[in-house]
Amino acid sequence: MNGKVWLTLAAVIAAGLALYAAVLLVRVFKARRLLLDAGIPLRDKALFWVAVLYTISPVDLIPDPVYLDDIGILLLALRSLHAAAARLPGSKDSAAS
Repeated sequence: MNGKVWLTLAAVIAAGLALYAAVLLVRVFKARRLLLDAGIPLRDKALFWVAVLYTISPVDLIPDPVYLDDIGILLLALRSLHAAAARLPGSKDSAAS
C-alpha cells in the first residue's frame, strides 16, 4: 500500500508540473507580440524561440515526468521579454515599473 501512495503522489506532482509548464508556454506565446517590436533586442527574441523549442523537444536536461527544467527555461524567456519591454521608452511596462 505504501508503494501505491508514493506512486500516486508522484503522478499528481508530475501532472501538476506538466500543467504549470503548459500554462507558462501559453504565457510565452501571448508575449510573442513583443517579438514584433523593433526595440526588443534580438537576444531576447531568440530566447523566446529557444524556450519554445526546448519545451516541446523530447531532449531534456531532466527526464520528462519532471518539468522543472522546462518551467525554468519558460520563466527565463518570459522575464527576459518583459524586462526588455520595460526598458523601452514610452512602453506600458516601463510606465508601470
